[in-house]
Amino acid sequence: MIRFDVGDDHVGRITLDRPDAANALTVEMRDEIVERVRECRERDDVRAVLLTATGESFCSGMDLRGSTVAKAGTEDFDPRSTSQALRVGVQTFIRELWELDKPTVAAVQGAAVGPGAHLALACDFVLTCDRTTFMWSFARWGLVVDAGGAYLLPRLVGLPRAKAMVMLGERVSGTEAVDLGLAYRHVGMADTMATTADELAVQLAAGPTRSLGLSKALLNRSFETSLPDSLELEGHFQSLATASADLVEGMAAFREKRPPDFTGH
Repeated sequence: MIRFDVGDDHVGRITLDRPDAANALTVEMRDEIVERVRECRERDDVRAVLLTATGESFCSGMDLRGSTVAKAGTEDFDPRSTSQALRVGVQTFIRELWELDKPTVAAVQGAAVGPGAHLALACDFVLTCDRTTFMWSFARWGLVVDAGGAYLLPRLVGLPRAKAMVMLGERVSGTEAVDLGLAYRHVGMADTMATTADELAVQLAAGPTRSLGLSKALLNRSFETSLPDSLELEGHFQSLATASADLVEGMAAFREKRPPDFTGH
């Protein structure tokens, strides 16, 4: 239900492959996403990650039949089990993607609901198309927004619109997602999604992986970091970048007026 491969182009491709269930995440799928993202972190031959899905939907969220919340109201249900399930489950794959020191791309070719939306939004570059719809159904179920949504959404669209998405269940189309800041680019027709997403992932994989990862970390921390602390961290990260082989190659390519040939080291 999760497919994974690494190409000669250094892109790790994670594909949700449960189209008959709108790619709703089972516990096994959830855990495998975590494993594959961690594998991408460890592998030197992976320099960018592309997250895609098969079928008409990107991800309809968690499969509630295997969720702890489905047991609410039963005699042996312990509400504390929910927080533990979140901690080891959807919160983990959001954190792994957000903190991954390599660039990530999500191709949202259809509906992305709740945790499925946040799975995409935890990536660095989100692509949408004419079939894309972001939806939040937490309030409909009587649930609190989870899977990192309370962290991600206000940072991307601002607090008032984030509240409307979560508390009113307002939907967002592919074009609206770009206008609001949820997504990077709207590619138009769904038929062009795969090619465009692949080209972007390959472009990122050909970049200076180490410095891209450091820039990502610096940007992601900016909302929680004061200006003096951010500037201090910037200096530290730039020092790390100058110790990389890619910096040497980038400077040489500039002097020689040629495209750089980065290796990710």
